[in-house]
Amino acid sequence: MTTDRISLSIANGVADIRLDRPDKLNALDPAMFTAIAAIGAQLKDNPKIRAVVLSGEGQAFCAGLDIERLVATTEGQSILPFVDLGQRTHGIANFAQHLVWLWRELPVPVIAAVHGIAFGGGFQLMLGADIRYLAPATRLAVIEAKWGLVPDMAGTQLMRHLAREDVVRELTYTARVFSAEEALGYGFATRIVEQPHYAALETARAIADRSPDAIRAAKRLLNLAVDRDAATGLAAETAEQALLLGTPNHVEAVRANLERRPPQWSFA
Repeated sequence: MTTDRISLSIANGVADIRLDRPDKLNALDPAMFTAIAAIGAQLKDNPKIRAVVLSGEGQAFCAGLDIERLVATTEGQSILPFVDLGQRTHGIANFAQHLVWLWRELPVPVIAAVHGIAFGGGFQLMLGADIRYLAPATRLAVIEAKWGLVPDMAGTQLMRHLAREDVVRELTYTARVFSAEEALGYGFATRIVEQPHYAALETARAIADRSPDAIRAAKRLLNLAVDRDAATGLAAETAEQALLLGTPNHVEAVRANLERRPPQWSFA
């Protein structure tokens, strides 16, 4: 599937999504917002998807909000003219926040492959992934303060679980550009790699080789661990394990390992 904003290919359970507006550094305009939301909905309902890679075509991952939308806001227009951002249209999120939060809610792991720049909304989009691989020369920024704004695509809620509070505050208040190496030190990057898209696909394929039931259960547990108390998390571990034990994919995982052969997974 390809639109004028996003390309999507699926092979062996791995969905490869590429933001496809390279002439604008994959900046987020209304059409891009709509395309990302549509892709998320499509993948969420596909039981055969086992991992997702998210990257950008051209010279950058994503430059953030399109400059034309920024100008429009100075003339009294909404960032997104077709929705009311004051409304919780997607669970706990409004439509703009949903573009980032949907990767957290997707039932399978998401790996972001980031290069060039990831500013503002692009940086927040990256944070929605489970795993983030950055090219060495990548530049990043919580850029909103430069434009007299604040991060409003779930960034404040994601940054606080990855970096120290003082680091998050300094980056948010100053809007300064920082390097991939700094991002790794802060906790925003998982690894720095020369070819992030290639590395992300390798990781996605490795995940796709595991039991799809176990991977989805693991993501539910790890999401829960971020915002719930320990007692709730421990009980959830027990419940998820009970649901996995003795299932066809659990049995297949054990047998495939003992017989030293590739597993043959079944899908709900």
